[in-house]
Amino acid sequence: MNDRAAAARPLKVELREVGLRYFGREGETEALAGISLGVAEGEFVSIIGQSGCGKSTLLSLVAGIMAPTSGAILLDGRPVRGPDRRVGYMLQQDYLFEWRTILENTLLGAQIQGVEPRAARDRAVMLLSRYGLGKFMDHLPRQLSGGMRQRVALARTLCTDPDVVLLDEPFSALDSQTRIAIADEIADILRREGKTAILVTHDIAEAIGMADRVIVLSRRPGRVRSSHLIEFASAGAARPSPMQARNAIEFNGYFNRLWQELEVHVEG
Repeated sequence: MNDRAAAARPLKVELREVGLRYFGREGETEALAGISLGVAEGEFVSIIGQSGCGKSTLLSLVAGIMAPTSGAILLDGRPVRGPDRRVGYMLQQDYLFEWRTILENTLLGAQIQGVEPRAARDRAVMLLSRYGLGKFMDHLPRQLSGGMRQRVALARTLCTDPDVVLLDEPFSALDSQTRIAIADEIADILRREGKTAILVTHDIAEAIGMADRVIVLSRRPGRVRSSHLIEFASAGAARPSPMQARNAIEFNGYFNRLWQELEVHVEG
């Protein structure tokens, strides 16, 4: 999605001057301050920043798991008051129950949300078949590779048919080769499904390859430091896959710019 396409679509998620403070043994901590950003319907946004800047916390706020101390979070123009069926959340670990089959794991979220059982099962079977897991529906998680388990986790997230999918470093437990391959698959799946997606990652290359736009957060308290539109004109009209994007002419320029934004250099 380019900037014109994004501008033509309504905002699916909007954060207005969002701040979060929490109290611990060491006193009050300001995790986020004055976060304002919008994500258009169907847009794929990556959020990067140094550890502790509030990236995952931001996803928890959008998911309605936590409430902001200040500001407002809107979904389809209405305030987020708590967890919403329109939002799916894919975590760092797959959290598959080892005693449940792949199909039963995929149905878990739908069962918790009270989705009609037959409709949920039909959708779960369709998703698993579409993602190359049709032959493994009666298997247990321990019988699957790490990449296959992540596909199951995505199918479980999509089984409730959410409009927005939040991804909190979902590939961090995978080896580098599997990570790139599964990122290709999941990016393609989410775009084909027409989902609005927000990815939190530490991997700059992953952020560039998967997203239409990359948001950089500052050190704690997290603020929006910059926003970078990601376009690959050299690839033609079709959006390149995350792997193809790494070979695009524009890739190194984006990578170097984001590297500098993250202040990864050692300051004297």
